[in-house]
Amino acid sequence: MLSRNVKRPPGPKGNWLTGNLKMAQSGSFDFMFRSRDLYGDILYYRIAFWSVYRLGHPDFAQHLLQDNHRNYDKRSIDYKLLRRVSGNGLISSNGAFWLRQRRLLQPLFHRKRINALGSMMTGAAERMLQRWATTIKAGEPFAVAESMTELTMDIVSRALFSLDIGETAVSFSRAFSDVNEYLGSLDPLFAIAPWLPTPGLNKYRAGMAELNRIIYGLIAERRANPLHGNDDMLTLLIEAQDEETGEQMTDEQIRDETITLLIAGHETTANALAWTWYLLAQHPEQREELERELEAVLAGRIPTMEDIPQLVYTDKVFKESLRRYPPAWFISRTTIDWDELAGYPIPPKSFLSISTYLIHHHPDFWPEPFTFDPERFTAEQEKRRPRYAYLPFGGGPRMCIGNHFAMTEAILLLATIAQQYRLDLSPGQEVIPEPLITLRPKGGLPMLVTQRKR
Repeated sequence: MLSRNVKRPPGPKGNWLTGNLKMAQSGSFDFMFRSRDLYGDILYYRIAFWSVYRLGHPDFAQHLLQDNHRNYDKRSIDYKLLRRVSGNGLISSNGAFWLRQRRLLQPLFHRKRINALGSMMTGAAERMLQRWATTIKAGEPFAVAESMTELTMDIVSRALFSLDIGETAVSFSRAFSDVNEYLGSLDPLFAIAPWLPTPGLNKYRAGMAELNRIIYGLIAERRANPLHGNDDMLTLLIEAQDEETGEQMTDEQIRDETITLLIAGHETTANALAWTWYLLAQHPEQREELERELEAVLAGRIPTMEDIPQLVYTDKVFKESLRRYPPAWFISRTTIDWDELAGYPIPPKSFLSISTYLIHHHPDFWPEPFTFDPERFTAEQEKRRPRYAYLPFGGGPRMCIGNHFAMTEAILLLATIAQQYRLDLSPGQEVIPEPLITLRPKGGLPMLVTQRKR
């Protein structure tokens, strides 16, 4: 019988009023690693009004996401705040409604459907490289993270809407960036007084108004002018029917799922690619190994879906990049009923944060965890590791529905770009991770671009 005596794990005390808010707002991972070294893989602390159980071991992740997942949902404070952006979309919904939406959206991510998008993905990369050739001057840095965001937004908007939405895509990305930055600031006012006219809240509200304007406009346009015979994602969302009830989605539900797909489909992959260029620039031997594989497999041509099984080292490089800098750097859940972890009773309505970043750098599972080593992802190495030691796409029944889309896109884009260009850091640049809703490089990652000679 689980004890009701709530003995909490150890952890940093912080300020009597704000807890560890200041350290969390600093955007530094130093707090995360120092507290793990002091208190272990499970600890308890406060961020302003919120109490947090932070988990940094694969066994805890497996327990929450797989073994006892029915006792955990997404009613945590961070998801409540995220719902102000994404509504009741697939990422933030719960229970029977989530299951219904997952069932409706599953056909969008069928492997055959994703395979048909391969040439569209590489075509977008080729258009970007043509712009690079004419706009980027030798010796002058440019913001690689911003360029990757524009590229992935181009791809996801074509996959969703069968449209080149051009300036609309730029407006969406800028608006979401404003929203992302504000949410990442952990401003307590967002939870208790979101109506206040502070500069941060005003910028957030303006960003949300722009996101909604764009999404509802696209939905209205498609309803007024259906693309007959076209099965892009927006058409499928509009036409989708629940198998049991025959119900279709309302405009609000379509908006929630569309904005969720747009954000998840461009922000996370863009950040992952930006971090990959950063890591390759720091490790010339691994970059040269990648280039040798691309020359052997592609011989200068654009990659296709059929090439992906032969791009073995390319796949390893991207997986290792996801380990070092997982865009989804934490996963949160709330307990429904009592549970127990590592001997500590966990009461109902407790907020638990699985630290993907800590787990991906746990020395028990990743020797020399801060070393960039794509060979960690040989088939033999992957079999030896616990399943939940690596979770860039989460795990269990709520594993990211778009993981195959993201991996396919990333491998094709990485191969297309790396065989034509090299990206190097600007001299003296300090690259700092910025943990917002997603983990991105602070400052846009200015890099120097050199066209490769064949």
